[in-house]
Amino acid sequence: MKFLSKLTLLAAVVSHIAAVVSAPTPAELVERAELQLRTGSITTRNGRLFTIDGKTQYFAAATGYKVVRIWGFGTTNDPAGTPYNVYYQILNSTGQYFNYNPSNGIARLDYAISAAARYGIKIVLVLNNNWNDLGGINTYSNVYGGTHNDFFTNVAAQAAYKNYIKLIVNRYKASTTIFSWQLMNEPRCSGCASSIITKWASDTSAYIKSLDPRHLVSLGDEGWLTSTSSYVPNYEQSYAYTGYEGVDFEKNLAIPTIDYGTVHMYADQWGYNYTWANTWIAQHNAIGKKLCKPVVLEEYAVPDGQDRVGIMGPWQDTVVQKTSIAGDMMWQFGTQFPSGARPLDYYAVYYGTSDLQTLGKAHAQVMAAKAAVATL
Repeated sequence: MKFLSKLTLLAAVVSHIAAVVSAPTPAELVERAELQLRTGSITTRNGRLFTIDGKTQYFAAATGYKVVRIWGFGTTNDPAGTPYNVYYQILNSTGQYFNYNPSNGIARLDYAISAAARYGIKIVLVLNNNWNDLGGINTYSNVYGGTHNDFFTNVAAQAAYKNYIKLIVNRYKASTTIFSWQLMNEPRCSGCASSIITKWASDTSAYIKSLDPRHLVSLGDEGWLTSTSSYVPNYEQSYAYTGYEGVDFEKNLAIPTIDYGTVHMYADQWGYNYTWANTWIAQHNAIGKKLCKPVVLEEYAVPDGQDRVGIMGPWQDTVVQKTSIAGDMMWQFGTQFPSGARPLDYYAVYYGTSDLQTLGKAHAQVMAAKAAVATL
């Protein structure tokens, strides 16, 4: 999703708390990591489902959730102009620098992961952003040249990106809190041949596996299909099926070093009616079944002010009753800060609302209770 304040609940809360609570010391981090290693286990893929802490299960991200997705990127070209003065790395004409300052650098990410470990939450850690928010592809292009689309083949940009990946993966690869490493939030190469992103995803995921062969790796794409994708009618030529964004979900899911598929769903933004979303879910489930890999409905939402339960409830029913989608993660959970501010986008579902109770907590309980077999 593309919004300036695009934060998951945990990242937002941590950003607020870390401003007033000191980050853990290296010794504390080691102690917590060792505790987590004793009490949890690395998440693995079991056919089309996941085994989380020894239990093969379906999941939904909600109250009592098992898995959340947070940003593991935070790049700036100019610290002085960075919103909230929080960043993990600097890219500029003089080089690449990692920010270890405990007040506004990588220590904040340490804090988020250690907090998740304390509460038994698994983290999907996203390593870059297609969008400009919090420093994405644009911060690499500003320094290494080329257009947004050139990022995927720019040798210097990819070298810097892999340097950052190496830092983050090596920092947390011993932690059982990591659910998966995710290459990018919603990668797009508009107008490109899909082979460009497929090659990039193959190369980058293989690099991550060379650093850490135990944890799962995902792409983070929206699940764009083409008119030649399996289970898509030959006559289908509307936006989500044209391949215009340079992504082929089926080909990318077939990459050996990509462990599971991700799907995003914003029918209102993409020009579809809300009932179409059920077709979108079913098509990706069928491709996951064909390739025998898990598929996660990673982002889905309806804008504020609409009947969310009436619209999104049927989508969740489709996931539960008609598919073997391994997990779903509604975009996005919000919490009101002590100041009263609600800093997230207009898709956010806030704590204390009936929408969260029904679409979040109740749905998560249904998913957790679903028999751990994947036959649909």
